[in-house]
Amino acid sequence: MNILTSDQLAALQASLEQRRLTLLRQAAGRPNSEFSRTPAVEEIETSPADSASNRTLNQLEAEADELRLAQLSSIRHALAKFDSGENGAYGECESCGEPIGYSRLEARPEARFCIACQTRLEQQRR
Repeated sequence: MNILTSDQLAALQASLEQRRLTLLRQAAGRPNSEFSRTPAVEEIETSPADSASNRTLNQLEAEADELRLAQLSSIRHALAKFDSGENGAYGECESCGEPIGYSRLEARPEARFCIACQTRLEQQRR
């Protein structure tokens, strides 16, 4: 049971697609990222401080790549609900089946759970 209007659904789908394209463009700009699966260029001899800085930078870039991959996966999951043919699949909580509020979907169009279920899941993880 989905309470989103067709205009709201269209806007959310467009937002998801835009986010997907943005993540893919960011990946295209990072030739050594996890997205491209190419090995990192080996560092040339540098001072210990430079080596430490390079390692830290590489670690931060790898973590950012992982985050982008996770975001891309969530976005693809949400977009698949539009294409699944299941009436009302997008915008329904995957836990309780209730509609996810439009304001939540506007902020996080890839949201899989309503606020109540998301809160419960986060509390269980603690």
